[in-house]
Amino acid sequence: MVDTKVNLSGLVLDNPIIPASGTFGYGYEYAELYDINCLGSFSFKGTTKDPRFGNPTPRIAECTDGMINSVGLQNPGIDKVIEEELPKMKECFNKKVVANIGGFSLDEYAYVSERLDKEDCVGILEVNISCPNVHGGGISFGTDPGLAAEVTRRVKEVTTKPVYIKLTPNVTNIVEIAKACEDAGADGISMINTLLGMRIDVKTRKCVIANKMGGFSGSAIFPVALRMVYQVYDAVKIPIIGMGGVSNAKDVIEMMLAGATAVQIGAANLVDPFICKQIVEDLPRVMEEYNINSLLEIIGGAHNG
Repeated sequence: MVDTKVNLSGLVLDNPIIPASGTFGYGYEYAELYDINCLGSFSFKGTTKDPRFGNPTPRIAECTDGMINSVGLQNPGIDKVIEEELPKMKECFNKKVVANIGGFSLDEYAYVSERLDKEDCVGILEVNISCPNVHGGGISFGTDPGLAAEVTRRVKEVTTKPVYIKLTPNVTNIVEIAKACEDAGADGISMINTLLGMRIDVKTRKCVIANKMGGFSGSAIFPVALRMVYQVYDAVKIPIIGMGGVSNAKDVIEMMLAGATAVQIGAANLVDPFICKQIVEDLPRVMEEYNINSLLEIIGGAHNG
C-alpha cells in the first residue's frame, strides 16, 4: 500500500491534490458531481475586501492546449464569503481548505487575512500578489521583491495560519521574489499563476478579450511551471505548492520531483470537472508503476542526480 500523505506547514493532507483557486468555486458546485472529500484540499475562489463584478466581457479565449482568461477577481467580497459561502462549503467538505485572497493595497490584504484568520475551516492563506499595487502606481506586488516582502510581512502580522504567497511567472527572476517572501516570513510558496497572453480575431482584427490580454493557463504552460518550481526549490527552504498545466497523475509526480510538496490543478477542471477525482484515484497506480512507496520520498527528487 502506497502512502499519498503530504505535509504543508503542519497541515497533513491525505493526498497532494488541490483544485486551484478560480476553477473550483467554493466546492459545493463540484460536490453535486462527486464526494469532494477525496481531495487533499482545495483553494477557494479568490476573495477581496469588497465585492467585485470583474472585468468586461468577453473574458475567455481558447488556445491550443490552453485558455486565456481575464475574469478580474469576480467575487462577492469577504463579508458574504464568510456569511454565505463558507457555511455552504462546510456542509460538503469536512477538511481544511486553502483560502485564496487578493488585494489592491497592503491594508486590503491585511484586512481580508485578519477576517479569515478566525475561520476554523481555513488551513492555509494563499496570498495572490498578482494584483496591481494602487499605492505604488499600479504595478503588481508580485513583480517587485520589496513589495512582495511587504505584503508577506503585513499578512503575517495579522494571522496565525500558514501563509503561502502565490507568485506570478511574469517576472525576470522568480527566484528573487520567492526568496524575498521567505525572508519576510512566508511559510510557503504557491506557483505559478498564469502567464500573460492574448488572442486576436483575424476576421475582425480585434483582440478576442475585452481587456486585450489575460492569464494563459492549461497544459501548454506545464514545462514553464515545472522549470520555475525547480529553480525556486533550489533557493528556498519552505514548501512549494506547484501548479501550472497539471492534468494527470504523472504530471503530479513530475511536479513533486521538481520540488512541489502538493500540486494544484486549475484549467483542467474546466475541461473535465471530474479530473481531480480521477487523478486522486490514479495516483497510487502511477506511484506503484514508478516504485514510489511514499510521496514524501520524492519531493525534490530531481535535484539529487
